[in-house]
Amino acid sequence: MIHFEKITEDNFKAIVEMKRPDGERFVASNAYSLAQAWLYRESGDVYPFAIYSEGEPVGFMMLDEDLEERCLVIWRIMFPVEHQNRGYGTQAVREIVRLAGESGKYDFLILDYAPENEIARHVYEKLGFQPTGEINNGEIEMRLDL
Repeated sequence: MIHFEKITEDNFKAIVEMKRPDGERFVASNAYSLAQAWLYRESGDVYPFAIYSEGEPVGFMMLDEDLEERCLVIWRIMFPVEHQNRGYGTQAVREIVRLAGESGKYDFLILDYAPENEIARHVYEKLGFQPTGEINNGEIEMRLDL
């Protein structure tokens, strides 16, 4: 079972050193994502997390909330090659959907994916996300109503 933890001094290095397969460019590096979270820290609505399984960091997720729109955005989700194809992505997104629904703060979730990332599309569709018809920076936007 996965769970989420804040990025701290204890897990920072493990998160920053996570790498995607050579040549894959579906998601920004975790270091870049953490820099963006720091950049937008004053807005108070960007949340980077480490994804853990059995006490080990296995991935990274960054969320962005828009309370005015009652929307939670899965901005980034990344698993290094050694932790791919183990169901962690499905578990992580399913858990975020559950937590968002239980919070009562959101009416829907949004995420996007690179058109050539068929694995991501499959996972998101399996969890109920549907294309909105919008393209953001060349990526396909999907929505899940809660």
